[in-house]
Amino acid sequence: MPLHVSLVSADAEVWSGEASLVVAKTVEGEIGFMTGHEPVLAILAEGQVRITKDDGSKVVANAQDGFLSIEGDVVTIVAGNAALVA
Repeated sequence: MPLHVSLVSADAEVWSGEASLVVAKTVEGEIGFMTGHEPVLAILAEGQVRITKDDGSKVVANAQDGFLSIEGDVVTIVAGNAALVA
């Protein structure tokens, strides 16, 4: 069962879809999520969010000023600024 991921900035949805792994930088350090992870609410630090989709391809975004949460298999990342890295 995949993670359902939503990455949004203050003014737009940056990326959403299903993934097997999400790694993000928080003020506490880098954290990774896979299915079945315990609930977490954390403050997002400036850095990259790395998403591995089920097919193994990667999505990378720069993000800062926000928070992330996981509950069940739903990951929500809300950033003041976020943009996909080409």
